[in-house]
Amino acid sequence: MAAAERQRWVRDDLAYILPMGVFLLFTQAGVTWPILYSASYVAKTVLTAVLLVWLWPKFTPIRWKGWYLGAALGVAGVVQWVVMQHWLERHFVIFRPDPDRIFDPTRHFASSAARWAFIGVRLAGATLLVPVMEELFWRDFAWRTIAAPNDFKLAKVGERDWRAFVIVPLIFAAVHANWCLTATVWAFIIGGLLLWTRSLGACIVMHAVTNLLLGLYVLRYHEWALW
Repeated sequence: MAAAERQRWVRDDLAYILPMGVFLLFTQAGVTWPILYSASYVAKTVLTAVLLVWLWPKFTPIRWKGWYLGAALGVAGVVQWVVMQHWLERHFVIFRPDPDRIFDPTRHFASSAARWAFIGVRLAGATLLVPVMEELFWRDFAWRTIAAPNDFKLAKVGERDWRAFVIVPLIFAAVHANWCLTATVWAFIIGGLLLWTRSLGACIVMHAVTNLLLGLYVLRYHEWALW
């Protein structure tokens, strides 16, 4: 189907909502039925990638201004995430993960080939797919929708709006379970980056660097609760 045909029958807002909706649906399936966690992760990675490619003409063109600042904040972001989450888990029971819901691929897969194949998909999804999908949804669509409720396209990327700056991190945190407070602080940092650079690309780079380094940290220390 040509890009012009896609633009006629897919509403602009649905183009942003569909990939996020599919991703969250399969995430919930993996949480509800832990035995399906690995299959649901692979499925949501593939389906979300297909949707992003298919709907790409509908999205805001990405500017990469300030990408180097995004990279630096991505490093700071993983330090903030790991240190803060560890502190919260030590001091508050509510932030401690349910041991029965922690997915440890070293125990789940009998075959080392299957285990490393899944880890490869998991790391690639977190580093290459999730930053694009989430930044398009949170820092592009959600932010602009709050700034211009009648038509998000009337607001610019990174438009200065205190409501968007506060509300987006709070909603972002709501989908991050026991990481909610850590995610709120991280989201305020990336929100500041967006306001400073007005660059979606800088936010994608920050998100990607944080996720990559967090994944490598988890693999190095086997702290699967952080993943």
